[in-house]
Amino acid sequence: MPTLFQAPTKKQGKKSSTTPQVRSVMTPLTCFAINPSGVRFETQQDDESVILFLRQHIIVNVPWITISALLMIVPMVMFPMILANLKLPFIIPGGYILVGVLSWYLFILGFALTNFLRWFFNIYIVTTERIVDIDFIHILYKEFSEARLVNIQDITYNTGGIFESFFNYGNVLIQTAGTQPNFEFLSVPRPDNVVQTVSELVEKVKKEGGV
Repeated sequence: MPTLFQAPTKKQGKKSSTTPQVRSVMTPLTCFAINPSGVRFETQQDDESVILFLRQHIIVNVPWITISALLMIVPMVMFPMILANLKLPFIIPGGYILVGVLSWYLFILGFALTNFLRWFFNIYIVTTERIVDIDFIHILYKEFSEARLVNIQDITYNTGGIFESFFNYGNVLIQTAGTQPNFEFLSVPRPDNVVQTVSELVEKVKKEGGV
């Protein structure tokens, strides 16, 4: 398996014939990107480069998408059955039924949008200097956590179950020194590659810093 991060070599006369650094093309739904171009975050420094851009694997969206799809057909199937078998001493006005159906679909839209935004904006970033965890709580609130690579002590990953093995995603656990919080990259694609890349970055930073 190729190394995701390769330290640049110094130019000496002619260009080196080594394989060029791998770069990923970013799309709006990208879950795993190596050396992505055009990716920046609000506290990024000028001399800091993004090495890994991560989101949860897109397959984790299947449950809420399935639930939303099932809820969408409820008014078309269940509502007529309920109204046909419901014995009421009065007739429900058509306008009330319309408002009820629209409210139902508005609820489904809110449910789907909330889940999508939570997946889309919860991202993990690994740079040449640190790891960053951006957690989207709701539209007006987010959490930003970071740890310097030099403070990382241990990094492991775990996968379990048929889906995680088949789609190659899992949890990456990062232990830091001192009172800094530990990090969990949950359900990210290619966790073995993530561990390998971060480990190489940590080793490189500690060598350069003489740690």
